[in-house]
Amino acid sequence: MNLESIKAVKQLLSQPQKIVIVPHKNPDGDAIGSTLALWHYLTDRGQEAVVIAPNDYPKFLKWMPGNENILNFERENGQAKDKIAEATVVFTLDFNHLGRIGQMQSVLEDLTVPFVMIDHHQAPSDYAEIMYSDVSMSSTCEMVYNFIEFLGDVDKISLEIANCLYTGIMTDTGSFKFRSTTGRTHRIVADLIDKGAENTQIHHRVYDTNTPGRLHLLGCALKNMVILDQYRTAYITLSQEELDAHKYQKGDTEGFVNYGLTLEGIIFAVIFIENKEEGIVKISFRSIGDFSVNEFARAHFEGGGHNNAAGGKSDRSLKETALFFESLLVNYKEQLTA
Repeated sequence: MNLESIKAVKQLLSQPQKIVIVPHKNPDGDAIGSTLALWHYLTDRGQEAVVIAPNDYPKFLKWMPGNENILNFERENGQAKDKIAEATVVFTLDFNHLGRIGQMQSVLEDLTVPFVMIDHHQAPSDYAEIMYSDVSMSSTCEMVYNFIEFLGDVDKISLEIANCLYTGIMTDTGSFKFRSTTGRTHRIVADLIDKGAENTQIHHRVYDTNTPGRLHLLGCALKNMVILDQYRTAYITLSQEELDAHKYQKGDTEGFVNYGLTLEGIIFAVIFIENKEEGIVKISFRSIGDFSVNEFARAHFEGGGHNNAAGGKSDRSLKETALFFESLLVNYKEQLTA
């Protein structure tokens, strides 16, 4: 974050504001962790702030301090729209294009107030007057820690903020194993633990609260896995029928895509999940090394994200999507097998 942006934020926050904080649609641990951490920080400073999520998110994130104050735009539409209409500043976290917030997009596009973006994904759009965009960061939660530090307030990071930030860093780094995890990331995490972050409890609340249905769904997913050794690629398909049979709940497929990368020799893993309600197939891409799933998702599946983790979607059927995906791999064989 450059000096000019820091000064602009300090000027904004030097006066009372009505602040709306927004994560992306289908928010994950980094999105909820970063928005709640920022909410705690701003309200502790005396600002009036509210987090408005575009839609619901997994139960395993709803223990976080302040969760009860989040407005769900889909479920609490009237109240959420009133808060947006009153806003004098909007913070957008963990996304960089207003197309990532679903039904909230048109409502926010009508606003004429300052926007502040904090995000670590590639190719940001230019809707925000103040941008803190850095693709080298492990997570938006790491960036919120930096943001608080830029404002000279690291000593004001409370237990609640520490727990929220730790959650987002932990989940977005794959429990600190992804390449984006740096020495600086670990030093921030160490400081959060020193400030009271309950690291063992956080890991338990996020990863050790499975239902029998989720574990059975995982078994189904692994049974469906297709391994394409010639492309060092593995992919999983899950149909709507399979989801329904295992009493699918939001968040149940979190992390399934990573199992492909645990296979020796596999560097590209994908999961295709049918969503009949939206009429699409949702896709998650993961890779190891230099193969950019961000570029792959942008080129073929209306998606994007990071070099080693991205998302996308398809309007084809589940079977047609998988076949189309396989047909693309021949064009990437050199990159995948180098």
